[in-house]
Amino acid sequence: MTQTATGKLAPNTDQAAGVDAAVDKLTAENQALRARMAYLLEQAERNHSIMTRHQAFDLNIVSAGNFPELVGTILSVLPVISELDAVTLTLLDEGADIRTVMLKLDVVFEDFPDLLFVEEIEALGFDLSAHAVASAPPKPLLGMFDGQRHRAAFPRAPTGLQSVALVPLLRNKRMIGSLNLASRDPTRFTPSLGTDFVEHMGSIVAICLENVISNEMLKYIGLTDSLTGVYNRRYIDRRLLEEIARAKRQSYPISFMYIDVDHFKRVNDTVGHGGGDEVLREVASRIKNELRASDALARFGGEEFVVLLIDAPLDSAAFVAERIRASVAGAMIALTPELQLSVTVSIGVAALHPGDIEGDPAAIARAWVAAADLRLYAAKEAGRNRVVSSGPAG
Repeated sequence: MTQTATGKLAPNTDQAAGVDAAVDKLTAENQALRARMAYLLEQAERNHSIMTRHQAFDLNIVSAGNFPELVGTILSVLPVISELDAVTLTLLDEGADIRTVMLKLDVVFEDFPDLLFVEEIEALGFDLSAHAVASAPPKPLLGMFDGQRHRAAFPRAPTGLQSVALVPLLRNKRMIGSLNLASRDPTRFTPSLGTDFVEHMGSIVAICLENVISNEMLKYIGLTDSLTGVYNRRYIDRRLLEEIARAKRQSYPISFMYIDVDHFKRVNDTVGHGGGDEVLREVASRIKNELRASDALARFGGEEFVVLLIDAPLDSAAFVAERIRASVAGAMIALTPELQLSVTVSIGVAALHPGDIEGDPAAIARAWVAAADLRLYAAKEAGRNRVVSSGPAG
């Protein structure tokens, strides 16, 4: 302090400046603290929102009733809730078992371009053998996006991807695939980040995939004839109702074939039931080779098969039936190098046009099948090894 002319004490300028500086510093620290608190609050709210969205996502995939629903949810919802620029799913499918069954269950893989399949574990990109996975499960791989190195995981990669996370999908120390995440943000996935969250996500996805695939396998078994590998009657009964409704909506014709192996009892009596089984398998194979992917072949029981042809009028169906008849009759069936059999089939064909589809679908299906059955009987009566597509229809 300094003394003025009046004898009063005046504040020292240096001390005042020091007080002001201290106040300014305290104010700045308070502002910084408030900004930090606001940032932390914003992050906490954002994290809570993300967690809430992911909890809803978990519930959605856990409740998925079939393979397309599960895969569709993963590939369409996850990029949105996680704010990602690319998400793909790679499944390990040795021997193409999953793809075979899903095709049998009418899964349209073209609907899921980001669903990928590999047949060898090394193709997943984790550089581990099956034995190594069992002893030391791999961790997620986080890092910068490399167009060449990550091409298999992101074959349709959008431009500008900067960082990726390849998340192993593990069940009981067994690798079943990988969940592949990518972002245009270079800081989104870096090797220094923790992986607990994406590992949790991967474990939920893996559990759901295994459960749904197992259920679909059981469904496939329940809809498939164990001897020939084609559909069974249970499947075709269900499919008939679906296709009748679809044909009415989309206004196209559908056709039905009833096929019977001629003199099959004589085959069993000659070569035994084991030989008869081989004949049925070969006949089923020859029929299937003449059909399109959209058509459905089923064993109705015994030596009877049926075929459902989509968007096929009567003349087209009769043409296909004649090809089937010729294929079966055209070459001997070899049971052993020394034993070959000549086998023929009789076929009845009936068509259903959009104008005919009125009333109860179940009743329509019964009448339609009965019409094809009557024509099959006519083919038998006319001498067998022939196709009948006109005449008696109930």
